[in-house]
Amino acid sequence: MARSGEVNDTIECPLCCGAGILKRTEVLDRLGVKDFARVAQLSAEEAFRLLAQKHSHDQQNVWSRFETELAKRTAEITGRHKDELRSTQSDRDDLTRRVEDCLREVSQLRERNHQLETEMAKVARVGKREEISFEEEARTWAGIAVSEKLPKNGDYVLAYRDPSGAPLEPCILVDNKDKATISEGDIRKLIRDAKERRSPVGIIVAKEESQLRQLDRERRWGQEEGVWVLRTTRHWLPRDLEVLKPVFERMRTEGPNFLQRNSVLAEEVRRTFIDLDEIGKELKKAAKAVEAASGLTVKHRARVQTLCDDAVLPSIPQTAGV
Repeated sequence: MARSGEVNDTIECPLCCGAGILKRTEVLDRLGVKDFARVAQLSAEEAFRLLAQKHSHDQQNVWSRFETELAKRTAEITGRHKDELRSTQSDRDDLTRRVEDCLREVSQLRERNHQLETEMAKVARVGKREEISFEEEARTWAGIAVSEKLPKNGDYVLAYRDPSGAPLEPCILVDNKDKATISEGDIRKLIRDAKERRSPVGIIVAKEESQLRQLDRERRWGQEEGVWVLRTTRHWLPRDLEVLKPVFERMRTEGPNFLQRNSVLAEEVRRTFIDLDEIGKELKKAAKAVEAASGLTVKHRARVQTLCDDAVLPSIPQTAGV
């Protein structure tokens, strides 16, 4: 017998009264009756198949849309990334150019610095030569003692010698300058250095007369802040020292304030330097005039000599019968 809940496909055939065994589906088919259970089963299976097919189609559509959206989003991200890369590359290129510009400027600055150092070294060598040549020249002056090159507060200390050769007071501080124009700062520094060395006299020595200002030429000798300052040149200094020699002797015997007590004498010394400078200018003019006259004399002498050499002597006629 069939168990409960199960459909018995085998039934007795009412036609043959149990002579044969027919399946239930065969009997129902012979009787023209459909097996609704089987149809329901097949319908359910078809429904599940269609549902699975639809689900698979929907799933494919979802995945297709997902892949499309993923490709779209990927393309957008890739585009943004490319833009960022281009921007980054542009920034990197700008940074590289700026670094190159900075390096080029640093190189140019180094070159200019090297040139400035070279020029400064040349100026230092020129100044050193000026100081050394001054020392060599000053040692040839009769009766003058000159110190070694000072490490600071001026260049040299000058003094007159006594008969034994010992230096005498007052000590004279000398500062050499070889520049376009002597400045007021140079005068102030000379005064400070003279005070530092307790020297009552300071001399600033320009290489050329053109380096002195008009003020320096008009007031070549004067007192400033308790220090007597002489503005002079390498060419004028030996002559100026000879002019001031009597003044220095009185300073030695009566003290550095000698000229302060004799303002008229100080003013006369100042005017003496101006007069000597004017005489020097006139002598230069006279020397140029003598030189020009000498040149003209030589020129005309040569011309006369040429005329004499080119002159043709007249022929003397011979006397008849000779």
